[in-house]
Amino acid sequence: MASHEAQIREPLILGDKDYHQVTEDIIQPIAGKANKWWWMAFTASFITMSWGVGCLAYTVGTGIGVWGLNKTVGWAWDITNFVWWIGIGHAGTLISAILLLFRQKWRMSINRSAEAMTIFAVICAALFPVFHMGRVWLAYWVLPLPNQFGSLWVNFNSPLLWDVFAISTYFTVSLVFWYLGLVPDFATVRDKFARMGKPLQQKIYNILSFGWSGNARAWHRFEELCLVLAGLSTPLVLSVHTIVSMDFATSVIPGWHTTIFPPYFVAGAIFSGFAMVLTLMLIARKTLNLEDYITRNHVESMNKIIILTGSIVGVAYLTELFISWYSGVEYEQYAFLNRASGPYWWAYWSMMTCNVITPQLFWIKKIRRSFVATFIISIFVNIGMWFERFVIIVTSLHRDYLPSSWTMFHPTFIDIGIFIGTIGIFFTLFLLFCRAFPVIAMAELKSILKTSGSKYKK
Repeated sequence: MASHEAQIREPLILGDKDYHQVTEDIIQPIAGKANKWWWMAFTASFITMSWGVGCLAYTVGTGIGVWGLNKTVGWAWDITNFVWWIGIGHAGTLISAILLLFRQKWRMSINRSAEAMTIFAVICAALFPVFHMGRVWLAYWVLPLPNQFGSLWVNFNSPLLWDVFAISTYFTVSLVFWYLGLVPDFATVRDKFARMGKPLQQKIYNILSFGWSGNARAWHRFEELCLVLAGLSTPLVLSVHTIVSMDFATSVIPGWHTTIFPPYFVAGAIFSGFAMVLTLMLIARKTLNLEDYITRNHVESMNKIIILTGSIVGVAYLTELFISWYSGVEYEQYAFLNRASGPYWWAYWSMMTCNVITPQLFWIKKIRRSFVATFIISIFVNIGMWFERFVIIVTSLHRDYLPSSWTMFHPTFIDIGIFIGTIGIFFTLFLLFCRAFPVIAMAELKSILKTSGSKYKK
């Protein structure tokens, strides 16, 4: 395989590494002590998470009347955040599954963290619809249970029920796919602790690795199962956000009742997911000393996907505007005019600026290969995609068919606290993941060392 890769291609692994150095560099955050940057980030995340948990507890004890919802805007801050988190969770499975099927080598340094991001983002997303029910202890009612639990059956025609099936399936397959990839690396960590003379840690990682032996049969089955799970995961990437979009597209609300939503939501989810992967990987690259494994080449490849998906999202925005005008339906026309010039105009134009204009800067190679510029633009994309969900949900609901029911939505401090708390939960889980699991897939990375390592491309 080494003879088939052009020398002109930039190396994906820098620093003249050999197999032992790759192992030592990636295991260092697990076997060594956390640095001050990790502790600062973890403390801030934990405090933020605690605030959010407190707000959730207050909501359960008092009722969702403490949120800013009203009779007109029944879906607002909570569903906006739900769709935003689900979108962020898309890139992990995309990087792992689709890029694995297409044999893209640059995925190997970032797929592990992207998969973890998927798991944590779906956990954060699930909090919002569960607590929006009001009676959290009755959340099992959304599941089709046997009659022993009572005669109440779910409505299989409801897109909200489709969400339950799609997201739970997506979470399960993503979790299995993520854990499967960790098994060989757990064995490597186990052997490292054995050499260090730490029997307790050795035993823990031996259990986690299922006693992985690393023989030819184990590797053969590992690779076959990875391909099978990648094949299962790929349609899930498309189906999950398609079904989330059905929550809106199957209604009669102006601005929602449109057939463009499924592909539009999928493209937007991949767009926001890749932006969050970039945000996390650039932070991990610096704080965990992984500069030799997450290179400009990786960043540039991801930025190219952001250009593509950002352009698709921009075309979708323009298509929505055109269809609302071309339809001749005055309610649709007013819905989009209200988005751009109504009381929430600032959210609409923030969305357009962050999602359509800002990513186009990546056409400039110097910006596309800049770590600082990439980090800033990825933050803008995350902000813009949140505003997109806010615009779709709130501006479509706050002025509907009847002017007598028009009202404004204002988030309360509980709304804001829960959202910020989920960000704290997300980063707390990710930081713990960085300390307990290999952030980069060592076994996969070693498989390309002799074709893509700088030591072997001279």
